[in-house]
Amino acid sequence: MKLIKFGRITLIFTFILLLQSCGPSQKELNAERRSEVIAVHDEVMPKMGQIKSFEKKALQKANEFAAMDSVDSAKVQELKVLAVELDQAYEAMFVWMRQYDTEDGDRNSEEVKTYLDEQMISVSEVNRLMKTALSKADSLLNN
Repeated sequence: MKLIKFGRITLIFTFILLLQSCGPSQKELNAERRSEVIAVHDEVMPKMGQIKSFEKKALQKANEFAAMDSVDSAKVQELKVLAVELDQAYEAMFVWMRQYDTEDGDRNSEEVKTYLDEQMISVSEVNRLMKTALSKADSLLNN
């Protein structure tokens, strides 16, 4: 009787192990999440040069408008605000990159998951800032 009970317990234990081994591990899920975070970064990182180019163009146009006899102060202010927004988006990317840990360090899997979830929020905000600033620059400077 004890042998049958031991056999059932072994069978249940084996079944539980099989179920756990079938799904992706937390480490694999974290690696996938890290790739997603980097993909959000990689989407806008190539636009860093364009951000700086638009910033210079906005400041140049603001100075040109300010030098005119009939100064449109609202347009000058709008261009200066745009230049600040572009610079803030540019700096936000560098701030994010400097603080981002590419290694898990001493964190356990659950801490890594939490860290990567927080980083996804941060890098998504940087992505949004950059896209918004670029869109605004495109409409103000190319029209």
